[in-house]
Order: sequence, then structure tokens, then C-alpha cells
Amino acid sequence: MRRFLPAVLLLLLLVAPVSAEVVLTLPPGEGNPRNSEGDFIQLENGRLLFIYTRFTGGGSDHDKADLMSRESTDGGATWSTEDKLVVKNEGDMNVMSVSLLRLADGRIALFYLQKNSLSDCRPIVRFSTDEAKSWSEPTETIPESDKGYYVLNNDRVVQLKSGRLVLPLCLHNRPGWEKPDWLGQILCYFSDDAGKTWQASESLLKGTNSDGKRVVTQEPGVVELQDGRMLLWCRTNAGVQYHCYSSDGGNTLSELKPMGLASPVSPASIERIPGAGDLVAVWNDHSALPVAQRRARTPLTVAISEDDGASWSTVRTIADAADGWYCYTAITFAEDHMLLGYVAGEQKPGQHLATTNLSRIEVADLTAE
Repeated sequence: MRRFLPAVLLLLLLVAPVSAEVVLTLPPGEGNPRNSEGDFIQLENGRLLFIYTRFTGGGSDHDKADLMSRESTDGGATWSTEDKLVVKNEGDMNVMSVSLLRLADGRIALFYLQKNSLSDCRPIVRFSTDEAKSWSEPTETIPESDKGYYVLNNDRVVQLKSGRLVLPLCLHNRPGWEKPDWLGQILCYFSDDAGKTWQASESLLKGTNSDGKRVVTQEPGVVELQDGRMLLWCRTNAGVQYHCYSSDGGNTLSELKPMGLASPVSPASIERIPGAGDLVAVWNDHSALPVAQRRARTPLTVAISEDDGASWSTVRTIADAADGWYCYTAITFAEDHMLLGYVAGEQKPGQHLATTNLSRIEVADLTAE
């Protein structure tokens, strides 16, 4: 039986590697300086589809990019060798940051950011009724009247048991603001009619530390808990992920507070293991470092929670290159394996976000003593 420390503390008596097989690497190349921010979906025929952002205009978040795909026919053990175009750049800057979701009605939803300017970056959704062979025309989730610079990370959209679709967002700018708020303001957009119409949460949160000073609160994610509440977490510059809860499907959110995942300014990914009920978290564990030294996005680590995120089990290492840069992890499960799609860059100019890896881990390895 796994042992846990009290809530908010992370058990660090043992940091052991987990056997993670890298099954696909998407390195940069000529005319393609960066490959990043993707997500998985399993098709009805058993195939796995991975859609990611392929940059062509440069390596920054604002450079030109398209959405491309790779496919696996054997549960993620091997992948196709050629990219297929899914969405050509339709933004004035780019399209990026994919979330794929199988809806309760059987359709597949493809969410991504359409970035036009530093005051207009909003999530777009397309739907497929033929297992990703074709997609509907793009639909805005945030109307022109609420235009702003919103960030929706990859692999972030969820559908709750109620059927509600939830987009966890960070707002940084709005037309008319005197200046952008790059520290970030956390909110949700949600839809109760399968993505036809959307509305903003009543809550718009700013994070603070124990001294009442603003901290970075960016790149949120959400997961539905077993008691029906929703857990929201986000990256900060306080040396730890922050979290809050919602009891009404994301409309109102409790105060943001530190949670038990020590971290640099880097996003965490949390999902529920199918059938087991446990939550799995993938992030950069920095609990062994003083807060002032929690900077680099390495190592990439994984932990399990049996109590819906109140505490986390022994941390296991997925990748730990000293000069590595691991982040923006997508998680899916295929049979007895967990698949990860994550940025696997290097701490060199222009290489931090250049490469994406797909890795495959046996679920049994995650829960083994």
C-alpha cells in the first residue's frame, strides 16, 4: 500500500526512474525551427492520432505555424513518418496549442488558439463526425465583443459528467487596456450545448503570495473530481503550482492557493487513469531545490494521487537531462500504456521548445512500489 504525507506535502523519500520509451521524436529542421504543443485522440478503429504545432516562420510563440498530425496503428508503439496537414495557418500570427476531445455525442472536437495580435488570441473549435477525416469550419468560443489575448494550453479541454465543456483560460490583454497583464488572470469559458454557445465564468482570479503580492498565474488546467467538484491548477513564479476548486462546473472559483507540486514557472498536466480512479500528474518536480533555484524545466517527473490531488505519491523520473527543457505535456491512455507528448528541448538559444517527443509508459510501472 502506498503511503502519503499530509495534504500539500510531497513524498520524496524515493525518486526512482520509470521506464519511458521514446517512440517518436519530432526535431526541428530546415524551414521548421520548432515542433511543440500537441494532443492525442483515439479513433474508433483503434488508431491513435497526434496533432501538434509545426512552426515555419520562426521559433517564438508568435511566429507562423500550422497544425500537423501523425498516426499510430499499434497503440502508440510506432508512428507514421510523414506529417499530414490538419489546419493551415489561419491567424495573422499563427495557430497553435491543440486540445482534442471525444465528446459524449461521439464527435471529436479540435480546439486550438488562433493568434492575430497581442490583443486578440482566442480559442477556436472545429468538429469532426467522420473520425478526423474532415473538420467543420472554425467556430469562435469567445465572441468579438470579449476579444482579448487568452491562453488555452494543449490538452486542457474537458467535458464534465454533466455534459458541460470547460476551457480553462488565462487572460493577458484586452483592447483598451493600458498595458497587458502578463502575470495572468484565471477564468473559464464553458458550454452547456455541446459547443454551440459559450459563456465566461463569473470568477476572474489573480494570484497572490502570503504577503499579498501578485504572483504569476498562467496556463491553467482542470480535472473533474470524484465528488463532482472541479480542480483547477496553474503555473506560478512562487516555486509551486497553485490550485483552486469549483463546485458549479467552473462558473465560480475559490481563491488560488499553493498546492503540493513544487515547480518552476512551467505547466503541470493532470489526468485521471481510466478504470483506476487515481490522478496522474506530470510536471517538473523541484521539491528538492530552494524556491529561488526553481527555474529550469528539468527533470520531467510523474506522481500518482489516490485522494483526488490532496496528496501525491512517490515521484518518478521520466527524463532528467541536466540541460533538458521539458514541458507542455499531453497525456492519453491506450490499453495498458500511458502515452505522453511533450516538449523535449535543450537549454540553448532557440532550442528550448524546438523538439517534441512522444513516450510510452506501462501504467503498471506508475503504481508499482
